[in-house]
Amino acid sequence: MARTLASLPAGSRVTDYISLGVVSRAIPREKIDSILASTGKASVRQRELPAHLVVYYVIALALYMQSSYREVLRCLLEGIQWLTKPEETVRATGKSGISQARSRLGAEPLRRLYEQVVVPIASEKTRGARYRTWRLISLDGSTLDVADTEENENEFGRPSASRGSSAYPQLRFVALLENGTHVLLGGRMGSYATGEITLAKEVVPQLKPGMLCLADRLFFGFTLWTKAQASGCDLLWRVRKHLRLEVHERLSDGSYLSAIYLSQKDARHKTKGVRVRVIDYQLQGIPDAEPIYRLVTTIHDPLRAPAEELAALYHERWEIENTFDELKTHLRGRQIVLRSKTPELVRQEFYGFLLAHFAVRQLMHEAALSVAEDPDRLSFLHAVRVVRRKLSVWDAIPPSGEKKPTPHDS
Repeated sequence: MARTLASLPAGSRVTDYISLGVVSRAIPREKIDSILASTGKASVRQRELPAHLVVYYVIALALYMQSSYREVLRCLLEGIQWLTKPEETVRATGKSGISQARSRLGAEPLRRLYEQVVVPIASEKTRGARYRTWRLISLDGSTLDVADTEENENEFGRPSASRGSSAYPQLRFVALLENGTHVLLGGRMGSYATGEITLAKEVVPQLKPGMLCLADRLFFGFTLWTKAQASGCDLLWRVRKHLRLEVHERLSDGSYLSAIYLSQKDARHKTKGVRVRVIDYQLQGIPDAEPIYRLVTTIHDPLRAPAEELAALYHERWEIENTFDELKTHLRGRQIVLRSKTPELVRQEFYGFLLAHFAVRQLMHEAALSVAEDPDRLSFLHAVRVVRRKLSVWDAIPPSGEKKPTPHDS
């Protein structure tokens, strides 16, 4: 779908619509320079758009999906006083120059930047981030529309529709969510035909001890379960209610110990089994609720985590669905597709998208901590608008993180 805004609304200053201070505080230039050097993408001669500025530009594209390439660049250039060195001069360029600069950069620096910068940020004071001693994490996947070009279709494919195929090619991605902050971690992307289980196998090794990972029944399987468990984290996943799980020991809270196996042969001979705890429960008085829900967990001791609490906790998994809505509706905008015309730039834009989401979510987390509020209770859409406006207190924060004096401080 074409961009609906070639420029910002009449009567608005460009400086009212972008806050590089927010983005650079979450993603400092020093980190970008280090990654550019390690990937061999640092600018070696003066260009219209130096590499570090292109990184910020790709992130800014996600904040202004409805504006044209050149308008986003114009927004960016009005706020780069402390993003450039004194000897650097940056001139606005056309769409072709922007595309060439993005192609020189490629996707790898954005991917590495995402992996190094986007980490769990919840503190002990973050409300809703923990269950007892565990940091709550959810696992899930989704899709994004990409520009309808032959190259993108060949690389990513497109879903079928009732009449032929869908309007746009799509990429598929899987990520982890820090429930308390809605930060999307460890994202991996592939073609539409790539299964979520395949991508999840690349994601789950990024789980850590002290986490409790929630996942839907789609993801349950012996191989993925054991791979996730090997990370040292604990798991609470839903499984199909018809999955046969023998009762080995009934526990005091009504849950029971059982085992899962790689194959039916192993199950028959009781070999190579992995011990799990099973929780069956019902949702009383909930319209359209299923007759029974079944969870399995690595937490075998009911004193550490009672069945009733885990059954209630599992439904926190829906936080990741809400976050995908933030990403695809409030940040991207309804019916707006990723704009890049080639697969390499689609990958670049995808990681820029996740970095932009992280910058907004970090701002929201800091705001929630300042008023002892749960970040879930803050409006993501409002936060995006705050980032788009250039509030003086944030504009005054350079990449070093040291706040400059403002009129409000005197």
